[in-house]
Amino acid sequence: MIELRPYQTEARDAVLSEWEQGRKRTLLVLPTGTGKTVVFSSVVEHQVRNGDRALIMAHRGELLDQAADKLRKVCGIESALEKADSTCLGSLFPVTVGSVQTLCQPRRLMRFPRDYFGTIVVDEAHHSLSDSYKRVLEYFPDANVVGVTATPDRGDQRNLGQYYDSKAYEYSMRQAINEGYLCPIKAQMIPLELNISDVSISNGDYSVGDIGCALEPYLEEIAKEMVRYCAGRKTVVFLPLVSTSKRFCLMLQKHGIRAAEVHGESEDRAEILANFEDGHYDVLCNSMLLTEGWDCPSVDCVVVLRPTKIRSLYQQMVGRGMRLSPGKTELLLLDFLWMTERHDLCHPSSMISRDEAISQQIDELVAQNGSGIDLIEAEEQAERNAVAERERSLARQLAEMRARQGKLVDPIQYAISIAAEDLANYTPTFAWEMSPPSAKQLQFLEKRGIFATSVENAGKAHMLIDRLIRRQDEGLSTPKQIRLLERYGFRQVGTWHFETASAMISRLASNGWRLPYGFDAAAYRP
Repeated sequence: MIELRPYQTEARDAVLSEWEQGRKRTLLVLPTGTGKTVVFSSVVEHQVRNGDRALIMAHRGELLDQAADKLRKVCGIESALEKADSTCLGSLFPVTVGSVQTLCQPRRLMRFPRDYFGTIVVDEAHHSLSDSYKRVLEYFPDANVVGVTATPDRGDQRNLGQYYDSKAYEYSMRQAINEGYLCPIKAQMIPLELNISDVSISNGDYSVGDIGCALEPYLEEIAKEMVRYCAGRKTVVFLPLVSTSKRFCLMLQKHGIRAAEVHGESEDRAEILANFEDGHYDVLCNSMLLTEGWDCPSVDCVVVLRPTKIRSLYQQMVGRGMRLSPGKTELLLLDFLWMTERHDLCHPSSMISRDEAISQQIDELVAQNGSGIDLIEAEEQAERNAVAERERSLARQLAEMRARQGKLVDPIQYAISIAAEDLANYTPTFAWEMSPPSAKQLQFLEKRGIFATSVENAGKAHMLIDRLIRRQDEGLSTPKQIRLLERYGFRQVGTWHFETASAMISRLASNGWRLPYGFDAAAYRP
């Protein structure tokens, strides 16, 4: 049996809590490599022990095999298979791992009573909105559903909000790296300009055919660069087309690199993957075959030669090299100077930051550092660089808000003061988040010193309440303290401790509610 990590236990409990509260379709967001299969296996175990039949649904055989294996190892539960000629009907096993391609067929689906499954897990939830998944999910309308996905960007999440009611739990890649569950990423910019300006868009992303053609003139130069940068590393290269992947593999071999290539039709695929894992090859080329359902923890270098604007796809590729392995200290992520007029191309910053301004600064730091830079360090540096601008913005907003009457803090002012970027830029995703805030929420916020009239929806109210409670538990300043002290010109009071703010307020009170002579409130830091 596998013992759950602390965040995995929190994730499982959060999913169960959402279902208990009536939100039957919820999302679980975990970065690649943090054990999503372990978590949903634990969820399934709980539901089965409470009398449910459960379905784990995926679109690829490797994912189904992983789910069945992990369910056995984590929970000691065997499962039936619903795929091709195999069926779960008549089986005594309470869990089914099922191929969506099989289940979505009307004749196959009609064999099941509509209440047959009480719990459904959708592995790789970003596929949920496709017709095949929707047909299956709509057939079992009363089932509790959890969709599992890697960290989505705002656009992905908004799309998933068309079906899912809530997000039960999210564990960020930064948390996973800082807590030692994923290895650090070192991003290295290769000074090689690859022009993809003429590549068209197909199905919401760069056309793989056009990318393949655009890459052809650069493959020989890229192979030479890899001789230099990938020496001594176990490397996976992602390419747009099978033909491009095969050609690039041959080029690497001509340069003395032990390279192999796999694709969907490779008859010896399992053998090649096993040999790569055992160290018989140094580089593995593939045409997007290994983005899902394949794990090789010893991979410590990833080369993305399939430019994409889809954050989840980029994270899937890079995530192949983020698992921990003995002797592995970091993942080297090689990036290139992609020449394009579009601004939505994924770069190393796409792994850890959702803020556009911070992301741009991270990528600039990567480009400026010739020997590579740790992505977490780059993010921290970018955030420090953004503090000055945030303070200038705060000063402007405070000047506008001082004209307002009352003793309550505007939500925007509060978010800026506590440096909560996610709160300041919050956009509702799910239907319940878009509804008006409840009377109970508004009452709570006003009691805590927030100008509740400015809270537009239930989602923002929920986020504010959660932040207020957490800050109270951490002993940080209250909205009322922030409002009072910032009216005197103090800055970043949201980062002060409660006792520090109380002491300053007492000092002002004893001085007749005036600043001491010559005291510079704007420059003061506790």
